[in-house]
Amino acid sequence: MTTSLLLIVQIVLVILIVIAVLLQKSSSIGLGAYSGSNDSVFGAKGPSSFLAKATFTIGFLFVVNTITLGYMYSQAAQESVVDAMVENTNVVAPVAVETNTTK
Repeated sequence: MTTSLLLIVQIVLVILIVIAVLLQKSSSIGLGAYSGSNDSVFGAKGPSSFLAKATFTIGFLFVVNTITLGYMYSQAAQESVVDAMVENTNVVAPVAVETNTTK
């Protein structure tokens, strides 16, 4: 259950970090060119620092989540299905019969 939740969080973080990176201004402008009102919402210098902080925060959460998932999956890999099986049998082993083969 916990690994499933963390995997969903991982997918959401991937989508958010892709969006945050594409919205940043670069030499090719990225998706920031299509928003139009990007400068008016954050101010003249605001989007670059806001998006940089957001990208760093999302990236940090992504790395922490990846390490946590790796640790949880490695712990699950150390367990075996055979270890969890409980075998109760009522079969009694046969008793060996001694035979005298001396002639």
